[in-house]
Amino acid sequence: MNNRVVVTGLGVCAPNGVGLTNFYNALYNGNSGIRFQQELADLDFGCQIAGKPSVSTALMENYFTPLQLKGLNSSGIVYGVLAGTDAWMDAGLQKADRLEPSWDSGIVFGTGLLGVDKLKEAIQLIDNHNCRRLGSNSVMQTMASGISAYLAGILGCGNQVTSNSSACATGTEAVIMGMERIRCGKAYRMLVGSCNDSGPYIWGGFDAMRILPSSYNDSPHMGSRPMSKNASGFVPGSGAGALVLESLSSALERGAYIYAEVLGGAVNSGGQRGSGSMTAPNREAVQRCILDALFDAKIKKEEVDVINGHLTATSKDVEEIANWAETLDRYGKDFPLINSTKGITGHCLAASGSIECVASLLQFQQEVVFGNINCDPLHPEITKLCHPSRIPLKTIAYKPNVTAKASFGFGDVNACVIFKSYKKTDDG
Repeated sequence: MNNRVVVTGLGVCAPNGVGLTNFYNALYNGNSGIRFQQELADLDFGCQIAGKPSVSTALMENYFTPLQLKGLNSSGIVYGVLAGTDAWMDAGLQKADRLEPSWDSGIVFGTGLLGVDKLKEAIQLIDNHNCRRLGSNSVMQTMASGISAYLAGILGCGNQVTSNSSACATGTEAVIMGMERIRCGKAYRMLVGSCNDSGPYIWGGFDAMRILPSSYNDSPHMGSRPMSKNASGFVPGSGAGALVLESLSSALERGAYIYAEVLGGAVNSGGQRGSGSMTAPNREAVQRCILDALFDAKIKKEEVDVINGHLTATSKDVEEIANWAETLDRYGKDFPLINSTKGITGHCLAASGSIECVASLLQFQQEVVFGNINCDPLHPEITKLCHPSRIPLKTIAYKPNVTAKASFGFGDVNACVIFKSYKKTDDG
């Protein structure tokens, strides 16, 4: 069995916008979600800026019951529940009957670290001999699969419910995992995505590694500079993105709106060999991952017209552009249009891939390619490979046909997914 897979719902909780409309408007206009964070300054961080979604208590009350809100202290679960529930509703789906799960609906929703603030709270209580004050929901807030469990309870999903974790590749990998389950007929629809907590306990390790920029504390929106000559490190972020994947037959039967088709994808690892390490990608593995994704999607190199790259605003941006150019054998003005969402959102870690997939799919719906901010002046080594016209500085009108979205994570792990525009004439 090889069912075709389409995207019928989107949801997002990002530093530059919570909800699809706010997120789209910020991307379209190049509005950054990176802000100065006083708590980081108080803790003497070198980098005192970050991307953090703005979620009010009033908004949370629309998604959680009073009982669920009691003692809730996990930002990643908040972000994931908002994005995941919105995606489900955007797909025109309803919460399942409490007495009967939806056996054909499942969840793959990943994370990097979850419930760190709740864990800190729990450690302090335990160390002070107050274990019984932990409350009944501390476990579900700190277990890695807490986010998928929360969403399954809210939506009533009875198929596979799980959480994956592959560093910065987590969100893109989740899309591929959901696609594969629908393809082989084990589910009609899958809610896929990823989330990541906010805060100093998440971002501190990166600051200690000195890979975050420290010279933009007074100008936060300028700090994340993918593909720029002046890039000086990635700006940490957080949030969640979510997609509803569905078999084409199920989507057509429901009369659902279709954002795009998921043609294929691939995941692999460089094994931390050759040029690969815990923090650096193996070039051969990256190129193999892209090629394998194209092969799985039955797409030719010349058919890719838009790329949403990993592009973190580090020295590795040059290498990534080189990998795309060499893999696709396309240079100069023949290079596909390319953008990096991280210039606006920061690097949302495990949530980055899913948030960027949502951005890529909005480009199909709105017939645009979002602009890149803060990349001027472009790195001279990048312009040798890719003509500057292929890196739009402002949002342009364009109808994407085939988009490649890739994510490369700590531990030398890679994921690449291929989306294609969907037309009603493609129903066959």
